[in-house]
Amino acid sequence: MNKDNMHYGADTFSFHTAESLRKTETYPEKVLWEALRNKRLDGLKFRRQHPINRFIVDFYCHEYKLVVEIDGSIHDDKDVKEKDIYRENELKNYGLKIVRFTNQEVTKNINQVLNAIRTFIKEQINE
Repeated sequence: MNKDNMHYGADTFSFHTAESLRKTETYPEKVLWEALRNKRLDGLKFRRQHPINRFIVDFYCHEYKLVVEIDGSIHDDKDVKEKDIYRENELKNYGLKIVRFTNQEVTKNINQVLNAIRTFIKEQINE
């Protein structure tokens, strides 16, 4: 695994922003991080608030090039939705796959979220 490639050219500003975001994570991010950290999900290494080029993704598994995003209600806003679509397309250009969950999905049923991540990864393996 080429560690340099895992950031896709992220600059110093992106790394500082990611570090700051890790210090101010939301409750749903904390919940999911507790389930993913230290390879707790099937031995998979996830990183949180991970810089990828000029973007910071909520969670990233480099082994499967999987981005996991948690969306609050702000993502229902039309302008934010448009930015999300643009951002997803940019990330997909790097060969990354994106799976999204709402804050409510994470806080109300973390096991369902974890199973959805597992299923997504299994589908990638079988492609």
